[in-house]
Formats: sequence, C-alpha cells, structure tokens
Amino acid sequence: MANQKAPASNTSTHAVTFPAQEEQRAGSATAIALLAIRFVQGWIYWGGGSRRFIYAPQKLNPHAGHWMAYKFQTAMPGALLGTGHIISFMLQHFNILYAQLVIFSAVELLDGVFLMTGLLTRFAAMTSALLAFVLMLLFGWQGATCIDEWTIAASSFAMGVTLLLAGSGSYSIDRLLLAKNPRLADRPWFQWLSGALPLPLSEKSFKNLGLALTGFTIVFVVSTYSYYRGSVFTPFHGGPVSAAKHHVSLSQATLKIDGTVSVRLYVDAGTPADPMHIIDARLLDQGGHTIERWNGRDLRMLTKEKFKNIYAYQKILPAKAYGFQGGVGAKATVVLPGQKPLLSPGQTYRIEFTSINDHHWITPARG
Repeated sequence: MANQKAPASNTSTHAVTFPAQEEQRAGSATAIALLAIRFVQGWIYWGGGSRRFIYAPQKLNPHAGHWMAYKFQTAMPGALLGTGHIISFMLQHFNILYAQLVIFSAVELLDGVFLMTGLLTRFAAMTSALLAFVLMLLFGWQGATCIDEWTIAASSFAMGVTLLLAGSGSYSIDRLLLAKNPRLADRPWFQWLSGALPLPLSEKSFKNLGLALTGFTIVFVVSTYSYYRGSVFTPFHGGPVSAAKHHVSLSQATLKIDGTVSVRLYVDAGTPADPMHIIDARLLDQGGHTIERWNGRDLRMLTKEKFKNIYAYQKILPAKAYGFQGGVGAKATVVLPGQKPLLSPGQTYRIEFTSINDHHWITPARG
C-alpha cells in the first residue's frame, strides 16, 4: 500500500509546483518580449522629437520652408471633434502656435527617451497613448493610398496601453532603481509611474482596468477606421474628407458693377504632397453663359495683393507657370479684376473655378 501511495504523493507535489514554475517562466518571457514593443514605441517618439531639435532643426524654424506649422495646417480640414478650430486659432496667434509646437516636440523627445530606457515607463506609456490619441484626431484622415497617419496613431495607441498595463519588462532603469533602492517598492508614485512592479491593484481590479482599456482601444481603433474608410459596416470609401482628391469650398462671393469678383477659397481636402491648382475662372449668368473669363495666364498674372490669405503658412498664390495654387488647409479671399461692366447689376451670377484635374466648383455671386 505504501508503494502505491508514493506516486500519488509525487503527483500531488508536482501539481502544486508546476503551475508556479510555468507562471514564473511566462512572466519572464513577457518581460523579455516587451522590450521590442517598448523600444519601438520609444523610437517612434524619439525620432519625431530628435528630428526637430537635432537632425532637422528647420522644422522648428518659423522662417524655414519645412517649419511644422505648414504640416500642422494641412490637418485642419479633416481634424475631428472640433480640433480644426483649435488649429485655426493657433495659426493666427504665432506665440501660442510656436510654444505649442516646441512643447509638443519636447514631450515627444523625452517620452521616447523614457520608453527606450525604461524610466518611469508607465508614465511615459500613458503620455505616448495620449499623444497618439491627439495625433489620431488631427492627422488620422491623411494618406492618399492608405490611411498612413491612422495606422501610426492606432498602433502607437495600442502599444502605449500595453506598456501602461504591463510595465517596463526586463532591462529597464526602473528595475535598476528598484534593485539599488528596494524601499521604492513602498512609494505609491513609484508603484504607479514606474514599470518595475505590478500595478498596486487587486487581481480583480487589474482585470477590470485591463479589459476597460482594451475595450476602449478596440472601439477607438475600429470606429475611427470605419469613419475614415468604412469597411466595417459599409463598403470601403475615401472618407468624409478625401486625402487623395483636392476639393475647394467657395463662399462670400461678391461682385462689383465693373465685373470685379471677390470670393473666399478654402482647400478643404486632398493630399498635402501636392497643391491644388486652379487654371480657369468664369463668371456665369443664370443661363450658364460666360460673362467674364480669367484663363490660366490671367490668373498667373494676378499680383499677390489679390490674394488675401487668412493664414501665414499654407497660402493660395499665383503659380509659377499657369493659374494659381494652394496647399491643403490654405484659405484666402481672391479678387479677380473686372474686365468689362456688368449689363445687369441686380442679377444673380455664379463664379466657377476649374482645376488642372478638370474639377469644377461653383458658387453664387451677388452684387
């Protein structure tokens, strides 16, 4: 009987120790596996900040052609949750704009360093997720062939949430600090902001937090993709704001008795890689007959004073060869000089602009 009970005893002992060993191995494997995520997430933000402060400082030079304000302005047409109005305000207030761009770049730089080295990892991970959230609202709609900015923001947000929950993993400054000063384990700020220890939560609370953040991540990623491109509940589409095809909104069109036309143009869609290009403008009567016409040569000869731009960066201006052009986000009142007196000053006219791609935009014009 004793010989028969011995194996049962061994089996019982093995049943107790085996899961603990496997759990320890799984924890070690996860700690190593997190290194790639932590480094890449950090490198993404380090790359953005270091380019502006070290490798391409002209991005923070207001007098350079590659200043960040130009890129910032291109986000305005498709920005979500009213952030386009915030961009517009900052573009018209230089001190606020410049401070914001410098602070944003510095946060990216430091956040990247913290993540790559594993210093205050959870704080850095939370910051990176918030940055990704803001970038999604501003630039998520952009990408002519695929939504490049959405992909970067979605991936970065998910990596930030992962590191926030899991911590720094192996080979981090957080772990080194804890090894040199074990009393840090009793400091609430270290427990929450570093990544060297599990979050100071019960197993149930941690599970609820993890599921809540995961749920929000899934909803955030899928809903923004559906909004920008469909392919969830609807067929694939180009987005409410096209990142491939330029569009111009016309407003505030007025005309004078001598035929001079004033109209507000806003380039509110298209790829930032190329400017919108207008090569023809016409004043039409109610029957659609051309009353006045300004061809590409006429438009190119307009002086800069005829273009009253709202913003100082992306502008609508005469093109070098033919017509006039403007980058995404550019907004200006354009004055087309009259060529002959109007026969019926009280009549309603229409102004039509034609792009180099044969796109037409029309708006009523009244005296």
